Amino acid sequence: MPTFNPMSRRQVLQGLLMATAASALPPWQVLAQHNGPKTRVIPSTGDTVPLVGLGSWITFNVGDDPELLEQCADVMAAFFESGGRMIDSSPMYGSSQATIGYGLDKLDAYERVFSADKLWTSSPDEGRDQIEASRSDWGVSRFDLLQVHNLRAWRENLETLLTMKDDGELRYVGITTSHGRRHDEFETIMRDYPLDFVQLTYNPVDREAEQRLLPLAREREIGVIVNRPFQQGRLIDRLGDHDLPDWASEVGAETWAQLILKFIISHPDVTCAIPATTQVEHVRENMAAASSPLPDDDMRQRIAETIGEL
Repeated sequence: MPTFNPMSRRQVLQGLLMATAASALPPWQVLAQHNGPKTRVIPSTGDTVPLVGLGSWITFNVGDDPELLEQCADVMAAFFESGGRMIDSSPMYGSSQATIGYGLDKLDAYERVFSADKLWTSSPDEGRDQIEASRSDWGVSRFDLLQVHNLRAWRENLETLLTMKDDGELRYVGITTSHGRRHDEFETIMRDYPLDFVQLTYNPVDREAEQRLLPLAREREIGVIVNRPFQQGRLIDRLGDHDLPDWASEVGAETWAQLILKFIISHPDVTCAIPATTQVEHVRENMAAASSPLPDDDMRQRIAETIGEL
């Protein structure tokens, strides 16, 4: 598990106050540039995470296949070497959690990962056991973030997670949705509960979250994790027959994937996007998107309009 320096939050916030005074932006919108990818502040604590993380839906569900396990470990190695931290999984994702655990053990990367997993059960009495099984698969001492997956039995499961946080067994609590589902209920929970993170679908085509959820996250100081940035690969496939516009170079994008990610992470209320991949070159490509320059508002609109028309 990562070790959190008690001075780091104070130091981060001091720097943010100076930056905020100059920019007139809320602190959680300010980007920090290190030697690796750009990072964004987690509103509830002042800590930071890189703007691009790593998802595991489908891609890490490889069972006991030794060749595929090594391939996933190679992806994780490239991810960490590129400055990545947040890896996201769920009990719903087959063997993905055990695959992550295999990679963390092989790479001795427990101190490098921001572990984000989910609680996914319709029987809240089984919640603690499911979390313990997930923790064991990962091999971590505790999770950084646990989320109620797709609002399943969310009232009871969210209470479990909030109790764990109060007891020091968990650092962050969140909820998730995908495919643009259940936004009304999602919004109500965001207003009524002390969440650290929400996870939702957002990309240049799926923009419903811009209307209410992203502004509400800013208002409530909740971090936002973006899933399905490429519509599970379908968006990249659709764009594959078209040349990348020349103007994409203005924001340092060399591929459609990078242009899409830059659109997502340039939104000031997005904390981290979590594309999934099985390819080392793709994870490096994704991580490179979290670098300067990022699109301004005019460029973001240009990206969305161009992709929407293709």
